[in-house]
Amino acid sequence: MKSSLQIGDVTVPGRVLMAPMTGITDLPFRRLASRLGAPYVATEMVASTELARGRPDVVRRAAVGDGLNLTVIQLVGRSPDAMAEGARMAERAGADLIDLNFGCPAKEVTGSAAGSALMRTPELAVRIMDAVVRATRRPVTIKMRLGWDDRDRNAAALARQAQDAGVQAITVHGRTRCQFYTGVADWDAVADVKAAVDVPVIVNGDVRTAGDARQALARSGADAVMLGRGVYGRPWLAAGLQAALDGGTVEAEPEAAARHGLVMAHLDEVLAFYGESLGLRMFRKHLGWYVEQAPWPADPTVRRAAKAQLCRLESRADIETQLAQLWRLD
Repeated sequence: MKSSLQIGDVTVPGRVLMAPMTGITDLPFRRLASRLGAPYVATEMVASTELARGRPDVVRRAAVGDGLNLTVIQLVGRSPDAMAEGARMAERAGADLIDLNFGCPAKEVTGSAAGSALMRTPELAVRIMDAVVRATRRPVTIKMRLGWDDRDRNAAALARQAQDAGVQAITVHGRTRCQFYTGVADWDAVADVKAAVDVPVIVNGDVRTAGDARQALARSGADAVMLGRGVYGRPWLAAGLQAALDGGTVEAEPEAAARHGLVMAHLDEVLAFYGESLGLRMFRKHLGWYVEQAPWPADPTVRRAAKAQLCRLESRADIETQLAQLWRLD
């Protein structure tokens, strides 16, 4: 397997990518994952209309900075004009790639006829793609699902229209919108999309191990894989799976001391970005996942109890001390 992926004029230095995830892939997380070897980590989903209005929390989601291999900004919305303006703003901000969200299943997104709801209105989806491609010189990609439901799996048809509109890569999550995250991702169905287009196709959904990655690629015929929920508490995962796909072995999970250092480095980035009060609240979900994903203590009930206690702490120093005690570093 080649160790790079070409999207337009952008060379992605790897084929294990990290998905845009609201509340997860903020700038601190993207910096940490990039330092650990992730070649591509997209921003949180950015609402194009609110970005244009300068809403502070939305502008923060699109934040870019040093320490990233690539800057990938994902836009969501249903207005072609607003999405085009969002793309222009993303390009001015330094985006290497601009991704369009046609896959988010959340009710607050589909309720406004955006995200995966656009798979029910492919004519509007095409108008959005046309407007964005015309608005920017950067490569435009899309992320979508197999369809709205099992009766209307139109991913291959929309992919052909996307390619005709000038979209230069397509990511497909192997579920319909109505599945949300239930059941298992249908990697075989992504093969229909791959057969329909010439641009790179990226398979997404349920990839957590090197075996998953190999199977997803083999069954879909895709050019790359995209990780989602599997990176919770494991920001090093993309680099490890890339090493395995390159013919090596998956890098060992970090030992306690190394893992503790990564957690604290992540927390420091979060505090610097959000400030202490908000930053501590924002970090709790990450802290919980770090505790859940660690193999110590062996008893998961003990880990759950420790997670509950750690996520109530209100100072960096207390988190550092108690996490060290939990992982027996004191």
